[in-house]
Amino acid sequence: MIMPHGAEALDLPVWNRASDLSLGPRRRSAMAHLDSEVKEECLREDLKFYFMSPCEKYRARHQIPWKLGLQILKIVMVTTQLVRFGLSNQLVVAFKEENTVAFKYLFLKGYSGVDEDNYSCSVYTQEDAYESIFYVINQYHRLKNISLGTVGYGENEENKIGLKVCKQYYKKGTMFPANETLNIDSDIETDCTHLDLQALASPRDWKNTSFFRLEFYRLLQVEISFHLKGIDLQTILSRELPDCYIFQNTIIFDNKAHSGKIKIYFDSDAHIEECKELNISGSVQKNTQYVLVFDAFVIVICSASLILCTRSIVLALSLRKRFLSFFLEKYKRRVCDADQWEFINGWYVLVIISDLMTIIGSILKMEIKVKNLTNYDLCSILLGTSTLLVWVGVIRYLGYFQKYNVLILTMQASLPKVLRFCACAGMIYLGYTFCGWIVLGPYHNKFVALNTVSECLFSLVNGDDMFATFAQIQQKSIMVWVFSRLYLYSFISLFIYMILSLFIALITDSYDTIKKYQQNGFPETDLQEFLKGCSSREEYQAESSAFLSCICCLKRKGSDDHLILTN
Repeated sequence: MIMPHGAEALDLPVWNRASDLSLGPRRRSAMAHLDSEVKEECLREDLKFYFMSPCEKYRARHQIPWKLGLQILKIVMVTTQLVRFGLSNQLVVAFKEENTVAFKYLFLKGYSGVDEDNYSCSVYTQEDAYESIFYVINQYHRLKNISLGTVGYGENEENKIGLKVCKQYYKKGTMFPANETLNIDSDIETDCTHLDLQALASPRDWKNTSFFRLEFYRLLQVEISFHLKGIDLQTILSRELPDCYIFQNTIIFDNKAHSGKIKIYFDSDAHIEECKELNISGSVQKNTQYVLVFDAFVIVICSASLILCTRSIVLALSLRKRFLSFFLEKYKRRVCDADQWEFINGWYVLVIISDLMTIIGSILKMEIKVKNLTNYDLCSILLGTSTLLVWVGVIRYLGYFQKYNVLILTMQASLPKVLRFCACAGMIYLGYTFCGWIVLGPYHNKFVALNTVSECLFSLVNGDDMFATFAQIQQKSIMVWVFSRLYLYSFISLFIYMILSLFIALITDSYDTIKKYQQNGFPETDLQEFLKGCSSREEYQAESSAFLSCICCLKRKGSDDHLILTN
């Protein structure tokens, strides 16, 4: 059938509109595909840039490695700060220890300079016990005339100056050892008296009181306590403000065992307090100001490092979220846990912890410097631990070199196996610890407490002090002596020849595995395969449009495409 000319003219536009509709979805599909490629390539480039070393980032985008520079500067400043504080802390500890020794010589009659086990000295007769108690009281009264140190009398908890003498004893009872007869009330009574300086001036009066008539068969202990004050002048030589101390001294005559031996314990608890009036001329004040300025600069540097590392972790979490969403959308499966943990940089966490401890420790150090606080121990723990973490963090930068990276990779690979192995070996170790404490404790001074038993066994594992451990066992019981030999020989053989060798073998096996991986290549994960798929810069620019290049904002050069992913 021949169609009229008008009909052809009318149908032509209809055909053209149909062809336009058929091309529309293709164009939209092409644009969507192009947009997906743009997002994928931008994500790939961001991931590659995130896993670069500071030097590689500088070559790729000329980004100055601020964190690296800050870490180097922080290592120098934190170490310098720690050394200065350590020298100051040594003076504090030396002053406390030397005063404790001086007090023992002043107040303990017949003190030889060496403590007997965990107590200072002992007496064996009633006459020696009375003389030792009276000796303490008389020496306290004569303190200003005999002491070489800068010490004086201090007030106790009741705001009194003088000695406080307390005695503990069983309430009542009688005892006849010859007839094996004992009649005693086990309730314990405590009786105390206070001797001020005025009372001490008349020794006949207080010596003849009924309080000092001791019934040794009922006596448990006599405790003499007093407070002294002192000023540490040696800090002035180091151009620092001096510290004022309060020494809480306690002397205990322990007769709880009733074995014919009274053990004498001396304890001196030193507290640093702010001096009420200090008038020191010279360069001490200027030196204090310089130290405070230096500590403040350390806080600023650590705060900047803390902010940069926190920012990097936040950006890493955002980048991980992008990668997980893209991977799930494109490949329809989740990323493995190992790849997800790659985004959490443990070194940044280490630096953040170190920075927080340094900032807190520096604030405490400044307060100690101006004598508002006196907690040297807490400050030294914070600064010491932070310096340790700072120097451990240096390993991160050595890890960018393949030869130095072996240590880090070996530790990462062997750590899970070592922890599981230690958990199993720890059960055997605890068994030996409890067994040695209960059996050998009464016969060996290294097994008297659980902590000393553990320390002794750990020394034996490392081959230290073996002969002394064998030789010091008391041969009062043949059965215990034979058991001690079996106990020690079995422990040493088991832990040194078997468990320790297996422990070393685990680490050696991980080291050999890492060496093979470095020669033949590491197993590739989903993240590494995704990064490996990135094409070269020239090919990518040739296939992409100007719009895509603008979105990606690529600044890398073609010579930078050889950069290696660093974990």
